[in-house]
Amino acid sequence: MLPARHRMTRSTEFGRTVRSGKRTVQPDLVVYLHHGASIDSTETPGPRVGLIVGKSVGNAVVRHRVSRRVRHCVREFLDDLHPADNVVVRALPSSALAPSQDLSRQLGAGIARGCRR
Repeated sequence: MLPARHRMTRSTEFGRTVRSGKRTVQPDLVVYLHHGASIDSTETPGPRVGLIVGKSVGNAVVRHRVSRRVRHCVREFLDDLHPADNVVVRALPSSALAPSQDLSRQLGAGIARGCRR
């Protein structure tokens, strides 16, 4: 589980990140990275991460498994992000069968490409 200060909880944060963030597409994941101040200035600083795992990935059991695996991979890259960054990771249907190492590699590549732009 991610610490509360790193969790994206508001739909406005998700929407802004997906709408105006830099999108990088990987075989199993789509990573949106938006660099900017948070909506509420009283929030504790830290990169905020949100996950989107739709029904196309599989049933509830599969979606939760994918969410746990992606969340675990995201924890590795929190130190690489700026405190004002917002990241949304969208799991594609193929992520249900992808090994965790591939998800971690794809997530790292997506974050690196998003930071470079």
